[in-house]
Amino acid sequence: MVSQAERKSPMCLPLQLCFRPTVKANKKVRPALETVTVRTKPQPHVPIDEAIKGITLTKTCPVEVQEFTINKEFIPSSRSGSYAHTGFRDYMEDEHLRIDDLSICFELPSESPRPAAFYGVFDGHGGPEAATFVKNNITKILFQNTNFPMSIEVEKGFIGDAMDSLQRAYLLADKALSDARYGVSPATGTTALTALIFGRILMVANAGDCRAVLCRNGVAVDMSQDHRPANIHEMDRVKKLGARVLYGRLDGILSVTRALGDWDMKIQGRAAGAALSPLISDPDFQHVTLTEDDEFLILASDGIWAVMSSWRAVNIVRKELKKHNDPKRAARKLVRESYWLGANDNATVVVVCLSSQDQRSSMKLRPKGWLGRLLWWRKNQVISLS
Repeated sequence: MVSQAERKSPMCLPLQLCFRPTVKANKKVRPALETVTVRTKPQPHVPIDEAIKGITLTKTCPVEVQEFTINKEFIPSSRSGSYAHTGFRDYMEDEHLRIDDLSICFELPSESPRPAAFYGVFDGHGGPEAATFVKNNITKILFQNTNFPMSIEVEKGFIGDAMDSLQRAYLLADKALSDARYGVSPATGTTALTALIFGRILMVANAGDCRAVLCRNGVAVDMSQDHRPANIHEMDRVKKLGARVLYGRLDGILSVTRALGDWDMKIQGRAAGAALSPLISDPDFQHVTLTEDDEFLILASDGIWAVMSSWRAVNIVRKELKKHNDPKRAARKLVRESYWLGANDNATVVVVCLSSQDQRSSMKLRPKGWLGRLLWWRKNQVISLS
C-alpha cells in the first residue's frame, strides 16, 4: 500500500511501483496502481426508512418509456470486477458497488427473472461522505421503499414502473442527504451512475458525469450522457432556471449540473428566486434488451472519460478479456491506461461481463496495420442512444 506521503509527492515513488522500468526526471511519475481504502467519518446509525419517511418528492424530469421486445432464448450472465485508484489526489472520493446476485442481499420472489444484478459508481466532491452514504443506502431505498416491480410479466409496464422506482430512489437518497442526523456536510455531494440487470433487461440511470458504455459486438454504445454545462441540453435547462455558467462550471463552482447532495447550492438556487434549483438529482435513463451480441458493460467515473473516448475504453477492455476473461484485471488495465494518458483524478472502473465464457473465443479483435485499423474505426464509430 502506498503511504499518504508518497501520494502527495509522486516523485517519491520507488521505481518498482511505476509502470515503466525507467522514468525521465523532467516528467511527472504516474502513481502506482494500488487499491485504496476510503476513510470517512462514522455516520450516525439512523435507519434509512426513518429518514425518508414522509418525504414529498418533486420530479423535474419526466420518464419516457420506449417500446421494446425480449429475446426469450438468450440468458445473459452477470460477472463483474472493479478497480479504483486515488491518482494524484490527496484522498479518494469515489465509491462503487457490485452485486452480481441480488437474491443474496434481498429476498426476491421466485418469479423474479434471473440474473438479477445491480452496479453503481459514485463520484463524490467536497469530500467522500455523500458518495459513501449513497453507496450504502441506494439499494435499500430502491428495493424496500419504492415499490420496485419484481416481475416482468407485463414488459412495457415493468419498464415504466422500474424507471419510476429508480427515479424515486435517487430523489429519496438526495433528500436523505439533507438530514442533519447523518452528519453529511451540505457542501458535499456526489454523482450517481447505476446499472440494473433484470433478466434480459439492462437499465442504466445516471445523474452526473460518470458514464456507462455497452460493448455490442465490438461497438461502443453510450448508455448515459454526461451532465455537464458543455452538454447543450443541460446548458439550456440551467439557463432557463436563471443559473450562470462560468468557466465551464455551474455558477462557477460545480462541474456537473446534476448531483445528489450539495444542499448548500440547491438552497441558494431556490433562494435566488427560482422555483427549482438548477442543480437537480433526477437521473436520465437508458434501457436495452440484451442479446448475444452484448459482451460487457463499463461503468467508470469521469477520471477515465476525461482522457479517453468510449470507443477506446471498449477496445482496451475487449482486448484484455480476450486474453484472460478476468473483469477485474480488465478494469485495472483501463485505470492504468488512463494515467498513462495524463489523468490525475480519482479513477474507478466496474466491468460487467454479459456473455458466457464460451462466447469469449468468438470475439474478434481490432485488426493490425494502419489500413485495417482505419477501416475498423470507420465501421465501429461510437453509437449514441440519445
